[in-house]
Amino acid sequence: MPTDVSHKTRFFTESVIREMTRRALRAGAVNLAQGFPDFPAPAELKEAAKRAIDEDYNQYAITHGSPNFRRAIADKVRAFNRLDCDPDRNVTVTCGATEAMIASLLAVINPGDEVIIFEPFYENYGPDVIIAGATPRYVTLRDPGFSFDRAELEAAFSPRTKAIIVNTPNNPAGKVFSGAELDTIAVLCRRHDTLAITDEIYEHIVFDGARHVSLASLPGMAERTITISGLSKTYSVTGWRLAYVVASAWLTDAVRKVHDFLTVGAPHPLQEAGAYALRMPESFYAELAAMYGRKRAVLHKALVGAGLECSMPAGAYYLIADVGPMGFADDFAAAEFLLEEVGVAAVPGSSFYRHPELGRRKLRFTFSKSDETLSLAVERLATLQEKLRMTRRARAAR
Repeated sequence: MPTDVSHKTRFFTESVIREMTRRALRAGAVNLAQGFPDFPAPAELKEAAKRAIDEDYNQYAITHGSPNFRRAIADKVRAFNRLDCDPDRNVTVTCGATEAMIASLLAVINPGDEVIIFEPFYENYGPDVIIAGATPRYVTLRDPGFSFDRAELEAAFSPRTKAIIVNTPNNPAGKVFSGAELDTIAVLCRRHDTLAITDEIYEHIVFDGARHVSLASLPGMAERTITISGLSKTYSVTGWRLAYVVASAWLTDAVRKVHDFLTVGAPHPLQEAGAYALRMPESFYAELAAMYGRKRAVLHKALVGAGLECSMPAGAYYLIADVGPMGFADDFAAAEFLLEEVGVAAVPGSSFYRHPELGRRKLRFTFSKSDETLSLAVERLATLQEKLRMTRRARAAR
């Protein structure tokens, strides 16, 4: 009986984010680790899904997406992202942005290719690139502001660079790439004949006057950019696993082939409800950003009050805290103490870096939670310094 498994699996671990959720459940901790809302999705959206089931949208849709949903996506992409988009030639509906990313990479990668990834990164990107058969090359977003060094980015490009992954707004850092930064990326993509794959799942969650710009809308980038977004974060339906890929026809053809054999298709009734979601009024998006802006302020105040250093993110719904003042050896030890002694779960920052030393003083917290959940987290975080003092006294007495 064969005992070996794919050598690719040696280069990555299971998700630290999902593991922290499992541990939070076992410990009864407040889960500020995994980025999913614990409050209800919009009532009208749930009603739309129920109607779709009652109207018998219960069999396979067209593999690359139901016509109604693709039309709604194309309308939204033209209006919000400023991209030309034909629902029949440029849109592929996928089972979540996670599938959209791996389907896109599998569609364009050949053996020996390289893919540039900014760190800190969403933890799926590196494994996705390896699964697709390419080699990841990392460029660091550095404090303050999680900006990149142009020379470092230029040096990451080589004759083997097939693509660069750009996540804006960024998970975990909450960074929104500026127009100048996107221009720099676009110039390098054009110069090196490189594709861009953008993860824009948090596009509607931006703060303090920040503006989301799709890389594909820049001159010369429409033909070489694969744009990914979806419903999960904007409409609080992470369990629906509904997203989409927008790309030029030649790229869309390849993505659709891979998608077909990966998942066949996304849930049909949820696609019909998704069409309803994408036609929500502009006021919905303003209220969404305002709601998360309030939650951001609550969690930021609690973390700073607990003695942690923490900057305000410009987008998405995460805060990165510097836990160096806690005095632990690394981020995993700090996360363990918060989980077991304080009752709050966060994600160790090094899990978002190829070079883990860059994240060893960091923890990621999400504020995508109900007011009640955040209030409980605030209450527990207020005990952090006293719990640390008690632990130090106990160690000193040994």
